[in-house]
Amino acid sequence: MDYIDYYKILEVDKNADTKTIKKAYKKLARKYHPDLNPNDEESKRKFQQINEAHAVLSDPEKREKYDKYGKDWEHAEAFEEAARQQQQYRRPGGGQQYRRSQSYGDFSEEDFSDFFNSMFGGSGGFGSFRQSSGRFRGQDLRAELTLNISDVYRTQKQTLNLNGKNIRLTIPAGVSDGQEIKIKGHGAPGVNGGPNGDLYIKFNLLNETPFQRDGDDLHLRKEIDLYTAVLGGPVVVETFDGSKVKLNVKAGTQSGTKVKLSGKGFPVYKKEGKFGDLILTFQITIPTHLSGEEKKLFENLAKLQRK
Repeated sequence: MDYIDYYKILEVDKNADTKTIKKAYKKLARKYHPDLNPNDEESKRKFQQINEAHAVLSDPEKREKYDKYGKDWEHAEAFEEAARQQQQYRRPGGGQQYRRSQSYGDFSEEDFSDFFNSMFGGSGGFGSFRQSSGRFRGQDLRAELTLNISDVYRTQKQTLNLNGKNIRLTIPAGVSDGQEIKIKGHGAPGVNGGPNGDLYIKFNLLNETPFQRDGDDLHLRKEIDLYTAVLGGPVVVETFDGSKVKLNVKAGTQSGTKVKLSGKGFPVYKKEGKFGDLILTFQITIPTHLSGEEKKLFENLAKLQRK
């Protein structure tokens, strides 16, 4: 029979401490647990190997023996002692050896490898197998939710249907594109009484508005006519929530000039009543289709500028 590298099975270094081994075991056991992989023989085989490896490496005495003999296990005197210990399980008065056939789910003691049984005396490791194969946390689930940017301007409630189950959730105002939020306990159910996993929802936000979002700030291009830019004057700006703000444009405003409207931006995530800023960029529109009189006035203006 072949030597089995338990460290390789658990994907840990030979110098790994107990905490690292336990963490690796839980991760792999959850991944390959038969209840999460029904009718998957390969997962069943790996789950058996993972439990066998953990039964050895989590037990200081077994690990010391395993590390000591390694690939030379076949020549170790310790195996003779293990074989003698097995004799205590012979039937009284009979010559035929019998092995206790405890079971866990679809696994029994006979499922352990010949290597394990030869090195550790068969049933000696099965208790560790049963003990380490109990409660498992359910897998986390992930879903995506596509909304318009205007949908997350205010906190709202929605109901999601996931695998036939309705889940009510509150979407806080200010959620960002690509952001994930966790809904605790709404993932896959736990195994053998273990806790449920969590549900992670990723937000994909569409923007069909004239506003560009940059974190908590909003940017908006505001067109003003040439006359207002030159002479100055009032303009009205409609903000994201539909309210209107009146402001005065300074005389001689250049195209590309920026003006900040404090607190008129996007809501700050999970900070009720706090908003970013609205940044206006003025874009000057040049008049077209001038009448003859208007054109003549501009020509006169140009002559005055050249003097």
